[in-house]
Amino acid sequence: MHFFKKAAGTYLLLITGLVAYGQQAAEIRKKFLDPDSKVVLVASHRAVHHELPENSLPAIREAVRLGVDIVEIDVKVSKDGVPFLMHDGKVDRTTTGKGDPEEMTFSQLQELRLVAHGKVTGEKIPTLEEALKITKGKILVDLDLKTDRLGAIIEVVRKTGTQDIVFFFDSDYNTLATVDATDRDFMLMPRAYSQAMADSAIVRFKPEVVHIDSKFYTPEVARLIKSHKARIWINALGGPDLKIRTGKTDEALDELLINGANIIQTDEPERLMKALEVRGKR
Repeated sequence: MHFFKKAAGTYLLLITGLVAYGQQAAEIRKKFLDPDSKVVLVASHRAVHHELPENSLPAIREAVRLGVDIVEIDVKVSKDGVPFLMHDGKVDRTTTGKGDPEEMTFSQLQELRLVAHGKVTGEKIPTLEEALKITKGKILVDLDLKTDRLGAIIEVVRKTGTQDIVFFFDSDYNTLATVDATDRDFMLMPRAYSQAMADSAIVRFKPEVVHIDSKFYTPEVARLIKSHKARIWINALGGPDLKIRTGKTDEALDELLINGANIIQTDEPERLMKALEVRGKR
């Protein structure tokens, strides 16, 4: 009887944990789809890669553990049609290999090991499917499309049942149009490089979020995006992240929040979340 109670208790904790994870993703999605929410969402650039390899499964798990809202990952497709995570056009910087990864079969890619901060790790290049299985029900995923081989990527999103957590990002509007035509329920984030481009993206896609740059981050652009019920995504990468890293957090936040951006992508997710919490933005 004691064993049964213990086993039942363990089972209950497991089920409770799974439900909590499902609610976690659902709550983030609810905020994500509410441009009027006062919560500023945090996106972790290439997952959490301070000490872990970028675009790796451990880095994604760490983003989930920290309670980050969104994990940004880059996806390509191998020569034989397997979607995998990789940012660069070549594997030289982030792996033990050399060359164009999309010209390699997935088995060839699996022979390589990821490199983090100049050190070879035991980690392999992960598939998109592996990444989405980790994130499902736990966190939203910004899928940065680094390929025009979209069919295989969409197939994996559907196979894993992660349409509710994934949104597709690109500056190529023809690519996003292909995604949009495939399924109108897919969430999109077009990148804009000017107010006119932001306006064009809004008219064409009615997106959930628009990625803008600091050079045209103005009150007018912010009003334009919010008036169309979309969130405003801006990067802390570079200067603002350096300020956060070196104790000038308030200065960085003033810069990032001045015109109402409500999603911030960063290489310092833990520090940024704590700073936003102090300001009542979490």
